[in-house]
Amino acid sequence: MSILQVEQLTKTYGDKTLFNNLSFTISKKQRIGVIGINGTGKSTLLKVLAEIEGMDKGKLSHANDFHVEYLSQQPQLEENLTVLEQIYFGDSLVMRTMRAYEQAMLKLEEDPENETLQKSLLQVQQKMDEVAAWEASTTAKTVLTKLGITDFTAKVEKLSGGQKKRVAIAKALIQPADLLLLDEPTNHLDNETIDWLEGYLAQYQGSLMVITHDRYFLNRITNQMFELDRGNLYQYEGNYQTYLEKKAEREDQETLQEGKRQNLLRRELAWLQRGAKARSTKQKARIQRVETLKDDQPLTIVRDFDFAIGTTRLGNEVIELQKVSKWYEDKLLFKDLSYLIVPGERLGIIGPNGSGKTTLLNILANRMSVSEGNVKIGETVKIGYYTQEDEEIDGNLRVVEYIKEIAEVVHTVDKEVITAEQMLERFLFPRSMQWTYIRRLSGGEKRRLYLLRVLMSEPNVLFLDEPTNDLDTQTLTVLEDYLEQFPGVVVTVSHDRYFLDRVVDHLLTFEGNGTVKRFQGHYSDYLEQRKLELAEWASTEKIAKVPVKKEQRKKLSYHEQVEWDGIEDKITELELKKEELDEKISSAGSDFGKIQELMNEQEVVSETLEKTMERWEELSLFIEEINN
Repeated sequence: MSILQVEQLTKTYGDKTLFNNLSFTISKKQRIGVIGINGTGKSTLLKVLAEIEGMDKGKLSHANDFHVEYLSQQPQLEENLTVLEQIYFGDSLVMRTMRAYEQAMLKLEEDPENETLQKSLLQVQQKMDEVAAWEASTTAKTVLTKLGITDFTAKVEKLSGGQKKRVAIAKALIQPADLLLLDEPTNHLDNETIDWLEGYLAQYQGSLMVITHDRYFLNRITNQMFELDRGNLYQYEGNYQTYLEKKAEREDQETLQEGKRQNLLRRELAWLQRGAKARSTKQKARIQRVETLKDDQPLTIVRDFDFAIGTTRLGNEVIELQKVSKWYEDKLLFKDLSYLIVPGERLGIIGPNGSGKTTLLNILANRMSVSEGNVKIGETVKIGYYTQEDEEIDGNLRVVEYIKEIAEVVHTVDKEVITAEQMLERFLFPRSMQWTYIRRLSGGEKRRLYLLRVLMSEPNVLFLDEPTNDLDTQTLTVLEDYLEQFPGVVVTVSHDRYFLDRVVDHLLTFEGNGTVKRFQGHYSDYLEQRKLELAEWASTEKIAKVPVKKEQRKKLSYHEQVEWDGIEDKITELELKKEELDEKISSAGSDFGKIQELMNEQEVVSETLEKTMERWEELSLFIEEINN
């Protein structure tokens, strides 16, 4: 069943065509992944569907009550709101009801004896029941907690950039929507959170369209792929893996068609070169056909690296950390870390946000001092550093000029010369684009250009800090191919599972409390070992809780008999207390301090009830044994 129909969608920026008469439909519960080189209009497509941006031509058809929820790469939140107020911010009936309830509670707190306000609150509470808003409130808190946001009363203005992104994700997930549009939702999320998000989206009731560089994520949640390429849209049924297979087939077919075009053009040119007169209409049409064949030349982009870029000679001494410690204000990031980087190293650095990964990379690059210890850097080391920060780029330079500022050519290990123009082609900047002014590039295209500039300096030690946050899947594939043949050292900070599996063969893992451990193997191996360790720990805990079998007795002790006589009344009392706390929590409104206090009390009561039930079961089994 179709929920949205897009017809003849066309959009241009200056002389650049982003969409050329795109037509497609989105069906109920469809999961669409959108991919394409940075600058092809992926984010713009989502904004057009969300009706945040207009179109030059086209039509969107959907039901009158159709609702779209959009998560942008850089969410704009209301700084003066609390986390929960931001989550409840929306136009749906549920969100309006929840806001009305919060407002009614605040007014009544200011004037508790006002009967009119009391009646108003009662009406809103009834409305909360009707639209199942209590459940939505619980869901909101659960989603926030899973995303690592636990202080619901914190002001948005006090949150870090990563926390704001998580609040925006939570808001998008809980808003009732027919179509959910997600632009890079996995940026700045750790892998446990990404795993949770995959599971949540698998149960999502609406349709969704997602842009992401995380190819494992893309593979697991999608059932259709949209590829934007030079203004055109290519649709593939299936997930990312299926897309790769079908795209290879399409490119083979295009290569075959190009061969036919070349053969036809060759024959037509041969006829014209024989000197045949072109006075008749038929002959003039033939000349026009030759011109059309010339103009119809497809845009060819060299995507594969079939050579290894040379580097400045690297000696045996690279970088060594000797009992290095680092504090940031009062926080210990790592302590007594010793590590030796050797020639040919492929090292990944992983850990939670804020744990110190980028700090370690900056220390290795000699951009930051240590609190304790020593860092030794070899004399022949030449570092190329792709940072998270946006590089200042002169927008008045042309693409090729920016690259040639570093080098006009690079050399392969076989002493062949590769020009700046050829390297640009391999990094998805075709010749027709190389004289474009940088100011006209998209943010993603500028990041790709900056990456190439780092590589063109021919470093022998390459540092990559979260490269997958800004680069599209095609660029990442090119980078991975490049790194496969790169003869120097590669050290990367990343949370991208696919990228790490392809690029590194061992890890430094930030475990918290200043502890950094080494793991030999790929990232997927590390995640698998973590799961096994957690399962083993849970099993050990369970075994530890198994009670030791006592010697069989013939009757209850005096104290056990007294306990048995009153245990059912105690269970009933605890159950009533738990129900009473449930009611108090439901009626506490926006008094989050009171809610937290009640929830803490409820947790104690629940634990006591559980233990009492376990004791009842234990005593009842013992009595049954005695009777038998």
